[in-house]
Amino acid sequence: MVPLAELDRFCREVFLACGADQATADAATRAMMHGTRHGVDSHGVRLLAHYVTALSGGRINKKPKLTKAGGFGAVETLDADNAHGALATYHAMDRAMALARQFGIGAVAIRNSSHFGPAGAYAMEAARQGLIGLAFCNSDSFVRLHGGASRFHGTNPISMAVPAAGQNPWLLDMATSAVPFNRVLLYRSTGTPLPEGVASDGVGRDTRDPEAVEMLAPLGGEFGFKGAGLAGLAEIFSAVLTGMRLSFDIAPMMGPDFASPRGLGAFVLAILPEAFGERQTFEAGMTRYLEILRTSPAREDCTLMAPGDREWQVAAEREAHGVHIDPATRQAFEVLAAQFHVEWPRD
Repeated sequence: MVPLAELDRFCREVFLACGADQATADAATRAMMHGTRHGVDSHGVRLLAHYVTALSGGRINKKPKLTKAGGFGAVETLDADNAHGALATYHAMDRAMALARQFGIGAVAIRNSSHFGPAGAYAMEAARQGLIGLAFCNSDSFVRLHGGASRFHGTNPISMAVPAAGQNPWLLDMATSAVPFNRVLLYRSTGTPLPEGVASDGVGRDTRDPEAVEMLAPLGGEFGFKGAGLAGLAEIFSAVLTGMRLSFDIAPMMGPDFASPRGLGAFVLAILPEAFGERQTFEAGMTRYLEILRTSPAREDCTLMAPGDREWQVAAEREAHGVHIDPATRQAFEVLAAQFHVEWPRD
């Protein structure tokens, strides 16, 4: 088991060694560690080698200059200069929160970004500071439509985090596909069969073999039109509103081209609860909502959890005992440690 602090140190040092600036190293590591700490391993430190490839190849700008490209009132547009997606989105959420404190709500559209990482990391930034946060992004096509037999949407994540007085926030962090593609890669690494109905082969037939996956199913199983609709919502916020590429126009995340920027868009929103009423009323409502949710009658052998509860449990366990690194990620770390002369994470 590897301590979280050691994973954090290793990732930062590798990013700096490959030529990324300090802001990129900090933001990218922070986002990956959110994923690893909270059990979102598909978007955790296993992405380090991929990001180094994209930085080294030129897809991601190692030293971007983020600039305000437009906006008025509570709205801004950020040009990320092909920055790492985490750097762009953390910056955008900071601006959205500043606008929300002034206007009650703040919205920032992001242009010319890169891979988003764990959407919950950015929404959580708002919740930690007492605001409601939302984050959206589209990605390259890998999800069929409901009843479709070809790739159309990306996994197009949606996240929302809401502060709760005296306890961890309510946190929704979801792909609009049945599972994220990085989960398929994780299952390939561990040789684990996929759950039923989450992925398809090249002609749209369901498969549990992670090696045979050519596309993902939309969220919702037999009612997958709902997942496809939510993917469209993320697509409109992230690409249509920002003028960036639609999912089916984005170059594949896994290459082979790692030299050309991918032109990703994203969108974040921050809301100041007391702009709509008394803060005390909002906090009392969230407290009662979560209390009744968690104490409602449960089915036999089931435990009721609010969105985020599983993540907080995993985080507590991993902060105390560290993290098991899957075989493929361990091998990638060994290569990176040797290539950049960075000390392997100590157990």
